[in-house]
Amino acid sequence: MKLIRSIRRDIQAVFEHDPAARNAWEVFFVYPGFHARQCHRLAHTLWNWRIPFFPRLISHIGRFLTGIEIHPGAKIGEGFFIDHGMGVVIGETSEIRDNVALYQGVTLGGTSLLKKKRHPTLGNNVVVGAGAKLIGAITIGDNVKVGAGSVVITSVPANATVVGVPGRVVEIRNPDTDTVEKLPDPVWEKLENLEKKVAALERALRDMRPKAKTTAKRSPSEKTDESI
Repeated sequence: MKLIRSIRRDIQAVFEHDPAARNAWEVFFVYPGFHARQCHRLAHTLWNWRIPFFPRLISHIGRFLTGIEIHPGAKIGEGFFIDHGMGVVIGETSEIRDNVALYQGVTLGGTSLLKKKRHPTLGNNVVVGAGAKLIGAITIGDNVKVGAGSVVITSVPANATVVGVPGRVVEIRNPDTDTVEKLPDPVWEKLENLEKKVAALERALRDMRPKAKTTAKRSPSEKTDESI
């Protein structure tokens, strides 16, 4: 019964995150993220039983069918959703808690070659945008949103929004008051200042060009007359 409830929760998660979903049969038969999740259930169970070879084989078959690679050792909570799915990679020591949504091209990767915790941990209600890369044994807090294409290499506090390369926190939502605190971004401010300075220099150069042409056209006699 617990397994059936969990599978129903996976189907419900699709309807919560994807307005294109029409009915449960459609989700069950044609959603690759749902299929990858069910393949991982079996592979992860065999992995925990320490059965060799077969967990990786099931994971490989799941990747062949869906384009989503989830290592059998990864821990995934309830209500997990992968939209579109192609190119998603989830490493061995990744931990994903409840109600997490990943979009296509997301990578939960590691940098260490040691046999220890080397992949990200995602809290509850996390949304990771298309193409984002979360690298290393970092922790992403509850209710975090990671922007598409971001590269996150440091831990992120709860209720934050992260964007950019490397990923930086641009705002934090206070769940008690439902207010958003905009955070200063010194890197972006420096870039804006540089753009303003470059624009001012370009305007100054444009203003100087007509004067330079007029001076160049004057004849030597004109210059002599001016000197007299």
